[in-house]
Amino acid sequence: MMDMYEGIMTTRAIRRYSGESVSDEEVARCLAAAQQAPSGGNSQPWQYLVVTDFDLKVRVAWIYRTAYERWEKAQLSQLPPGWSDAQRQEFDRGLKASRTLAEGLESAAALVLFLMPDVSITPSDDEGPIDIGPLYASVYPAVQNFMLAARSLGIGTVLTTVWWSRQADMRELLGIPDRFEIVALVPLGRPVGRFGKAARRDAATVTHWNGYGSKRT
Repeated sequence: MMDMYEGIMTTRAIRRYSGESVSDEEVARCLAAAQQAPSGGNSQPWQYLVVTDFDLKVRVAWIYRTAYERWEKAQLSQLPPGWSDAQRQEFDRGLKASRTLAEGLESAAALVLFLMPDVSITPSDDEGPIDIGPLYASVYPAVQNFMLAARSLGIGTVLTTVWWSRQADMRELLGIPDRFEIVALVPLGRPVGRFGKAARRDAATVTHWNGYGSKRT
């Protein structure tokens, strides 16, 4: 059994898949873990849509690629001036990884879409609306649980929203009612490459104690 902390520390974005199958039972285990995620008022405001049919994956991938190509073009046109060679190399590595996913999305064993009802959760009283934040906060913990469960099974995932500009097309293709928003697409597949700790800033550099600006070294 994998240590939970190790699983968290090595659940990195996996964008290349071997094409090897993932069983329905494994997908079900990941969904069961997603279902245990916390949500506001235990509302559990999510639905899952699992795509395993290859022809349908190809059509989803085509929508994804068209959205990605628009996004990439915009990214490249808006690069900040004065980048160092190291910064540009890091950007190019990330862009290459993103393009790899866009060009091979259908190679994932399954595509799991997380759906959220398009409803307002803002209560009101005599003083007016009471803002308690967006409903997304009650859905993304389920996405993370799903990805961690996949990691424990040796299955790679990545959370992506680059297709968002083609949300209507994705909804139409998959017969998703208008009352639902697709908030995440997570490919699921056997990884090409290794799991491991991703490059991140040290937590201490972005941690403040008892007030903004107060840091511990």
